[in-house]
Amino acid sequence: MNLSWMAWTPTTAAFFISIALMLVGMTVWQIVAPSEERIGVLRIPTTPGDRLFLTLLGAAYIHLAWLGLVGPSLWWALAISVLYGLAVFRWV
Repeated sequence: MNLSWMAWTPTTAAFFISIALMLVGMTVWQIVAPSEERIGVLRIPTTPGDRLFLTLLGAAYIHLAWLGLVGPSLWWALAISVLYGLAVFRWV
């Protein structure tokens, strides 16, 4: 398979591998211990998979906003994204 169209750096590979591992982990978690939908702050029923999706989507927007407003140093954006993810899994 020719993947030369994308810049596969170790960081890029780690990103996609971590996303894949999160999806596999959530699938295994749901199979081992099925969860019921929960209604949180948004007043919509969500499963852990829904909350993972909201976390990944929010983290992408946080990083894009950081790049546009602050610059290329993304360590603070990562910290904000982790806090956002913890909040989503706790209260959404």
